[in-house]
Amino acid sequence: MSLPPESREEAIKRLTESASALEARTTREFSQETAGHAAASEAWRIIADLLGGVFVGLALGAVVDWYFKTNPWGLIGGVLLGFAISIWMAWRTAQRIMAKAKAGGAEPKSVPFDEDEED
Repeated sequence: MSLPPESREEAIKRLTESASALEARTTREFSQETAGHAAASEAWRIIADLLGGVFVGLALGAVVDWYFKTNPWGLIGGVLLGFAISIWMAWRTAQRIMAKAKAGGAEPKSVPFDEDEED
């Protein structure tokens, strides 16, 4: 069974309606709640960078101490090196977040002062 022939204008109108319906279904609405979840996930990533660097440095320092018998200097050096690397990684993540915010045209909002809380 074939479809009845339709005019070109009717076909374009039907395709336009289908395209708008598809766009409406696939476009997600960006709300404040979504922005809050994105900010929280980035904050957790920075915390994971900070803790992960220290723990990896601690583990590598323990391995160096065990292999070279340099107690406690490998552990101390590993923790310091891990801390330095974790600070660098957190800084890099923060720079990437700020670059993404600037590219999106988002200006950081200042928090208004609440005079009532001082009483």
